[in-house]
Amino acid sequence: MKSLFKKSMLPLVLVIAVSTSYSQTRRSTINENSRTSTSTRISSSRVTYKKEKTKVESVRTIPNRTVLKHNGQSYYYDNNKYYTLSRGRYIVIAPKVGFKIKVLPANHKRISHRGFNYYYANGIFYVHLNNEYEVVDPEVGTIVSELPSGYEKVVIDGLTYYEYANILYEKIQVNGTRAYEVVGIIDIAS
Repeated sequence: MKSLFKKSMLPLVLVIAVSTSYSQTRRSTINENSRTSTSTRISSSRVTYKKEKTKVESVRTIPNRTVLKHNGQSYYYDNNKYYTLSRGRYIVIAPKVGFKIKVLPANHKRISHRGFNYYYANGIFYVHLNNEYEVVDPEVGTIVSELPSGYEKVVIDGLTYYEYANILYEKIQVNGTRAYEVVGIIDIAS
């Protein structure tokens, strides 16, 4: 009986070992340029977008806008979206790290990673600091249940990832449900 059990378990053990090895190999490809253990920066020159162009969303007016100053430039916030003004139109943008708001978007979710709390809404990560919420880059390994509309598929070293606001995600399974794990940040300065 023990012999039969050992023989039937061998294929299962091999599948788990190969799967674990593949997962580690896939992650090591993107982690080559890691600067720290919690933030993996990927040179933008290594990233190939699947689509050459993206649709730019813009509006002529923003009725209930809040003006935000960041690094001496004005940005606008309304209805859970950020905008910049260009040629008389307000263009939807992803906010830059360091943006601060007083109230979180209504659809935010609290996400814990290594004992640290993020607030996540529309593909943007916030932390609570001094009675405000500041936009931050998440730590590698942070998991979200869904990506925002407007994410893009990208290829790095022949592997497909998902990108939104320069944050790279890998599709994973958590308790049998699809989720997305942060695997790096695209460094647009390189």
